[in-house]
Amino acid sequence: MGPEHRPSRAPASSPDVSWSYTGFGAFRRWLAQAEGFALDEMHGFGGQRPWNDVSTTLAPLLNHPDDDGPDLTPVQRAAILPRLQEIADQPQRGNNDPLLQQHIDDARQLVVVLQLCIEKDVDLLFG
Repeated sequence: MGPEHRPSRAPASSPDVSWSYTGFGAFRRWLAQAEGFALDEMHGFGGQRPWNDVSTTLAPLLNHPDDDGPDLTPVQRAAILPRLQEIADQPQRGNNDPLLQQHIDDARQLVVVLQLCIEKDVDLLFG
C-alpha cells in the first residue's frame, strides 16, 4: 500500500485516491513536468533546486511527504484545485498512453476529493 488521500471526518464511503509509492512518485513527476520543471531536480527529490525557484500552486502537493506530514491548508487546497483541474482537462490529441491516462484519471479523482474537502471544510489527509 502507498499514499492515500481522503477527506478527514468523512464516512468510509467518501471518495479517496491512493497510489503505490512508485505510482505517486510518477504522478508527481508528471504534474511537475506539466508545470515546466523536473521533480528530480528539486531539493528533497535528489536535486538542489530550491522550491522557491518554481512558481506553481501545486508546490504544497508536489513537495509533500508521500504518506504523512501536515494537512494541506484550506488556502492551499483552494489554490491547487483549479490548476489540477486544468491539467486533468488538457486535450491529449490522440495520445493513448495508458500511463498518461492513469495520471489523468488520478488527477480527476484527486479533484473530486479536493472539492469535497472544500465543500465540507475538512482536511485532506495523507495516510
